[in-house]
Amino acid sequence: MDVTAFFDPKTGTLTYIVSDPQTRDAVIIDSVLDFCPRNVRIDTESLKRLYAHIAQKNLSIRAILDTHAHADHLSGMARLKERYPEAVTVVGSRFPEVQAFFTGIFDCKQLVNQDGSQFDRMLENTAIFDAGSLQIQALHTPGHTPACVTYKIEDALFTGDAMLMPDSGTGRCDFPNGSAEVLYESVVEQLYTLPDETRVFVGHDYQPG
Repeated sequence: MDVTAFFDPKTGTLTYIVSDPQTRDAVIIDSVLDFCPRNVRIDTESLKRLYAHIAQKNLSIRAILDTHAHADHLSGMARLKERYPEAVTVVGSRFPEVQAFFTGIFDCKQLVNQDGSQFDRMLENTAIFDAGSLQIQALHTPGHTPACVTYKIEDALFTGDAMLMPDSGTGRCDFPNGSAEVLYESVVEQLYTLPDETRVFVGHDYQPG
């Protein structure tokens, strides 16, 4: 299994492409759609880096995953789905809780479905699914948001904001319905019970440090 990280310096976000070097099946985790608040424009600079890597390696994108609803950047999931229509879009099963809350705040309940129907799959805790030759397990790790999911692929974890670099610790817990107590339980009872040799790929690296 190959893991390639793409760093977005504007938000400190890490996007991952995980691939099987034999079959060339691949998945994308936590993609970034660039947004400039100064002039309210969307750009695909970060996505173009993914496109180039995928083309160079001749990868087949089987799934596009988000670990949670991001507050610091826009997800590139919808744009990626347009480019790779055969790929399955995946989030955790509690995603509608976040949708229901924020569509109320932004007064857009009539514009956005709040049942998660935008996604192809919403995974329950410990659910396993196959993305081509890659087998992925979803581990619910709420606390940063109620809908946070860590994805386990072979010996690797993709934690989103549930676990960050050692100098950062975890994602913040003061967003609506976030909870430091719940996040502590997610890390200790879910992630810390895995073998010591488990590799961890985090959602952010806030450099320098």
